[in-house]
Amino acid sequence: MSDVNLKKIVAEKAVDDYIEDGMTVGLGTGSTAYYAIKRVGELVEAGYNLTCVATSVQSENLARECGINVVDIDEVEKIDVTIDGADEVDGDLQLIKGLGGALLREKIVAAASLKEVIVVDASKKVEILGMKGPLPVEVLKFGHKKTKYALERQGCKANLRMTGGTPFITDSGNYIYDCKFESISNPFFLESRIDVIPGVVENGLFLNTATTVLIASGEGEIERLGE
Repeated sequence: MSDVNLKKIVAEKAVDDYIEDGMTVGLGTGSTAYYAIKRVGELVEAGYNLTCVATSVQSENLARECGINVVDIDEVEKIDVTIDGADEVDGDLQLIKGLGGALLREKIVAAASLKEVIVVDASKKVEILGMKGPLPVEVLKFGHKKTKYALERQGCKANLRMTGGTPFITDSGNYIYDCKFESISNPFFLESRIDVIPGVVENGLFLNTATTVLIASGEGEIERLGE
């Protein structure tokens, strides 16, 4: 089964299993979260009364196209469940996110959520974080080269994310450095080291954030980690 079909299956499974009428729902960002948003739109069309908070301008625009009621996060007391993707997931439900460029808002929404349900295909499952892809770190534009130097002192190669020949700009107006480590054997320690670097806004380590991870593989079999 193609990666696209697996993403669609696991995203729709999460929506059907975890979203109930009357909930406040967090809408993730990325290729798998796309299918979750489309499915939420179908529930709204079927009569569900849902209030949603988006983790990016891209997801907000898609949600509105689907007829979903999207509000600012400060307009809700809490978020019942957020369904989002991830770039890497280990066996302890620790994550790397941010290749879609929305890690700051994704982390804020996750922190406000009672449940954080992560949907991925099997290619995102790893034994140790950082072995496949980079760790995105969102940084201020001001002094970003100095921030890069401090990031690389943590043992990585930090590359400024570019798009169309110019630096990628996040929804919050910042840059992203993609930091490639050989592996991240102690993510909690690394997170603490990165967070104290002046100029760092947020990092893509989502630790003790996910309550459940759904992983689609093979011909659509779904493995459930967590509750």
